[in-house]
Amino acid sequence: MKNPELAALRKAIDQVDQQFLQLLGERGRLAQQVGAVKQAAGEVNFYHPDRESEILRRVMADNPGPFSSEQVAIIFREIISAGLALEQPLQVAYLGPAGTFSQIAAQKHFGRAAVLQPTAGIAEIFRLVDSDQARFGVVPVENSTEGSVNLSLDLLLDYPLQICGEVQLRIVHNLVAKVPISTVRRVYVHYQTRAQCRQWLATHLPQAELVDVASNAVAAERAAADADGSAISTTLAAEAYGLDILVAGIEDNPENTTRFLIIGKIHTRPTGNDKTSLVVAGANRPGSLHALLSPLAEAGISLTRIESRPARSAIWEYVFYLDLLGHCQDAAIAPVLDVLAQQASFCRCLGSYPRAVF
Repeated sequence: MKNPELAALRKAIDQVDQQFLQLLGERGRLAQQVGAVKQAAGEVNFYHPDRESEILRRVMADNPGPFSSEQVAIIFREIISAGLALEQPLQVAYLGPAGTFSQIAAQKHFGRAAVLQPTAGIAEIFRLVDSDQARFGVVPVENSTEGSVNLSLDLLLDYPLQICGEVQLRIVHNLVAKVPISTVRRVYVHYQTRAQCRQWLATHLPQAELVDVASNAVAAERAAADADGSAISTTLAAEAYGLDILVAGIEDNPENTTRFLIIGKIHTRPTGNDKTSLVVAGANRPGSLHALLSPLAEAGISLTRIESRPARSAIWEYVFYLDLLGHCQDAAIAPVLDVLAQQASFCRCLGSYPRAVF
């Protein structure tokens, strides 16, 4: 027998869905109009990460529930992504193949309407963006467990590109295979992933052969073709290669997070919730780093990261990568950066960009 209360609730949901579709269509038409205005004005770049950051922060702040603020942000990210595709599809390069954490980070930041281009290496991402074969790139820069991705840091210095966004992705490693865990003889794994799951592997698969591969997606591909093999990989890659998740969340650190940077050729305007990334070098003498950091400390500017790398221009000389809170155009930041540039033997702003929203 039909439940009249349930039927009434379902009818109300259908009515809300119709209203939502009407509003979604109206938003899409407005997005098309925005694209037409930009095109008429000769604007080349249709994507503005600062504007998107402001929208997402606003809807999260205004969220009345019962959905969580992060759920609301995810929904609006996809709406924004679809609207942007009506204006101008985005070409985004990431570290492939399909199924990697880099792909997941790219989708988290740009939404599923972006055109994602897998690459064979991080250097290829920089090359594609620099040569305008991709509008933006997504590159890993640091992991909370394993530290910095040095190649990304070096390439930021080598290429004249701008950091225009960041993504923080909670990393969940899964043991995946087509066979039961009791029959696993080999584990295909990326070297960084292996380091992040070292204790679990030693405890649960001490006799298994660990086979290094180029990425988590390649690991899943190899495991799918091996009757005795398994992989540590993403849910996305497991689905793509028809693998079962034998054990989920095997990373040793439950807070394991990777930070990705969005690289491109655009400059973002201040949003009030930004980061600035710099690379600086001082004279090769005692106290040079202290002298470089003093103007920041005296102005009360918060540093969120400092990393040293060999300068490659001379033996035993180093450059320092700094992340600080604020935008290079902020009234409290701009004069301090001027002082820093005067004191440093080398100083370059790699970009000011909105902080990760969720």
